[in-house]
Amino acid sequence: MEDKLLRYTLRVDRLLFKKFRYIAESEGRSANKEIEQYLKKRVAKYEAENGKIDVD
Repeated sequence: MEDKLLRYTLRVDRLLFKKFRYIAESEGRSANKEIEQYLKKRVAKYEAENGKIDVD
């Protein structure tokens, strides 16, 4: 059975990530969940403007 969750290594500026993690914690989320929330919002916005993205 294929796992729905993809592991992905993210390389990012250390200071930027520390600030991002601060924001995530202030929202009661882990940095990982905050990234997931951002991605969901970004994809939804893109699809609202450009139509559904079909992927395999």
